[in-house]
Formats: sequence, C-alpha cells, structure tokens
Amino acid sequence: MSSAYTPGQEFAGLVAVITGGTGGIGSATAEYLSARGAKVAVLDVNQSTDSTYYSDRCDITDDADVQRAITAIAKHFGAIDILINNAGIGAGGDVTANSDEEWLKVFNVNLFGAVRVTRAAMPYLKQSNVASVVNTASVVADIGLPNRALYSSTKGALEALTRAMAADYIAAGIRVNAVSPGTADTPWVARLLAESADPAAMSANLVARQPMKRLITAHEVAHAIAYLASPLSSSTTGTILPVDAGLHSLRTS
Repeated sequence: MSSAYTPGQEFAGLVAVITGGTGGIGSATAEYLSARGAKVAVLDVNQSTDSTYYSDRCDITDDADVQRAITAIAKHFGAIDILINNAGIGAGGDVTANSDEEWLKVFNVNLFGAVRVTRAAMPYLKQSNVASVVNTASVVADIGLPNRALYSSTKGALEALTRAMAADYIAAGIRVNAVSPGTADTPWVARLLAESADPAAMSANLVARQPMKRLITAHEVAHAIAYLASPLSSSTTGTILPVDAGLHSLRTS
C-alpha cells in the first residue's frame, strides 16, 4: 500500500481536524500534518492566530457548538478524514481533593469532549477511505502517580473508549488509536511549574522520574500522532502508543 503515497506527503489532500490545536501538542500536530500535505482544521476555545490553518473557536463541552463547527469544516473542505481528539485540561490531588463539580468539569472536557467531537465527525469519517481517529491519552492512565486521581480517571476512560470505538468501527474501515504521552515540555506544564511553591524542585522531580531524564517534546508526541493517523499505518487500530521517555516500561534505578 505504501507505494500509493509519496514519502513525506502521505496526508496530501486529506482533511484533519485537531481539537486543542492552538498550543503545545495540538499546535505541533497541526504543523506536522500540514507539512505532510494535510488540510488542517484547528478547533480550540482560544481562536488561532495562525492563518496557515482553518480555525474555529469551539467549546467542546457544548454539543451544539461542536455540531456547528464540524459541519462548517465539512462544508468548507468537502470531507473529514482524520480526527485528533487532543483537547484536555488537568487536575491535581487525591480522590478527596476535588469537588463533584471539578470531577464533572474535567470529565466533560477530557472524555465527553472527545465523545461529542467524534460523534459529530462520524458521518464524514464513514465516507473516507482512510478514516482515522487519534485520541491524546496519558501515561497516568496505566501507572499510578500520586495526586492524579481525577486526571488519571479521565485518561483511563479515554483509553477504554479508544479500544471500544476501534472495535465498533473496524468493519467500517475507521481506525481508532491513542497516543499516551509522559510529561511533555508544553505551555500547560510550564504553567503548572510557575504556579507551584518551588518550580525548580518540581521541574527536577518531573525530569528525574522519566528514565531518559528529560521531558518529552511536543513534536515527539506529534510525530507519534501522525504515525497513528497516517494511511501508511493502515493495519494499526485499537493501539495505545506510549511516548513517555520510558516511564511506563522501564525502571533504571
């Protein structure tokens, strides 16, 4: 099948929708896919200022807004081939730390947001010969890290949803996978460090717990997302791909 694609341009002519696409991993993914020929549409609560991409300010916690945005993208490009459910928010603390309202808020973005966008995009994905959905999960779904009860729960649910959707849509030719990053050097992590009591100590701890002794770059995660989304990966579905500097599998001390 690979002979049907020009190396480095396997996304040529394909339409990719990326949620949470204005910063960090989302922005890097938009850049990566665009460079390889994709027509990129970015959805985010913050309007993108990059005219390279089609951009729509969209609140993924609002089903009507999601339906509006996805319909507009499909009308603009005539198709949707790839969906990257990347939007997410964080939360800290053990199981007693967050109110019901906070639990509902984070699940509403990290899990139900992906449900809403995928549901809206599904009629268009079913019309594509190379349809692919990639969800951004997290290594915390698979290993126990302290003070991540709520966030870990949302990402664990997202991984379960990924496998369930992969099974549901395999007969329709729609592949569904997820990338599972460790701690990445993104604006979101930078904000967490800035808000901590001791940013230097927290940064050192984040680096120390990863076997490679460094944070992951957003572009490394984007590369993994592109691999999963690519038509060249046509036999890969129901897969959770770690990009975590060895955190999930290795113990080096």
